[in-house]
Amino acid sequence: MTVSETEYIKQDAASRVQVLSEALPYIQQFIGRTIVVKYGGAAMKDSNLKDKVIRDIVFLSCVGLRPILVHGGGPEINSWLDKLGIEPQFRNGLRVTDAPTMDVVEMVLVGRVNKEIVALINQAGGSAVGLCGKDGNLIKARPQGDEGIGFVGEVNNVNIKILETLVNNGYIPVVSSVAADEIGQPYNINADTVAGEIAAALGAEKLILLTDTRGILKDYKDPSTLIPQVDIQEARELIATGVVSGGMIPKVNCCVRSLAQGVKAAHIIDGRIPHSLLLEIFTDVGIGTMIVGSHLQITG
Repeated sequence: MTVSETEYIKQDAASRVQVLSEALPYIQQFIGRTIVVKYGGAAMKDSNLKDKVIRDIVFLSCVGLRPILVHGGGPEINSWLDKLGIEPQFRNGLRVTDAPTMDVVEMVLVGRVNKEIVALINQAGGSAVGLCGKDGNLIKARPQGDEGIGFVGEVNNVNIKILETLVNNGYIPVVSSVAADEIGQPYNINADTVAGEIAAALGAEKLILLTDTRGILKDYKDPSTLIPQVDIQEARELIATGVVSGGMIPKVNCCVRSLAQGVKAAHIIDGRIPHSLLLEIFTDVGIGTMIVGSHLQITG
């Protein structure tokens, strides 16, 4: 081995140790705390990114945090609807979910996507358990209410007993966003909403939404205009003035609702960046937008 190669290995090792050292105060701060992660977008489709998200979740669990993973699975639903000759339809950004579509949504999210994530976490050395809203009465659904969108639901109630039982025993719950109403009718619920309501019900330390954008941008075309931190009031103003628009509005609203119900901090981060979860939680700079109740809070 040449001198320069030895030097490189030393530097590489030194930088890894530096990273671990920087992570220590965050690990100490968040040990035993619940972190709810909404998993979706490119991080779910790209196998390389998927592997890194799974490792990050296992890492969180190994260093004493209590991660809960909530997922959707839009692209996979579309590909199965296509195989079955059912035309996907959307209205106001929501999937129109008639009875045949609901059957496919439930089969794909609960039977296929959920179990794949569970298997990947277990392969990476974690202990994952797959759930949907029906399990242990975790989520009771109600109709979302818009005309003509079928079985699209909202969260009526969250019963956290099953989640607490699992995380208290070292398991990582993996939750798919399907739930039933009091008469057993299944509903498709937006996964961001499910993650936000679970985080609120648990009084989680953090709600983290993995997205396909850097975070909240002053100019959505320019990634360098990332806004690293806002409070609830500023977030509402950004929606009112149109800085936050389109698909970001429900994400920001979901964060604001969870903060108003006691979640300490909500993060919108770019799941296309490898290990974005660890970068946001365990480094001084963070990488996305953190939304807090007010700037008076101690942030981290």
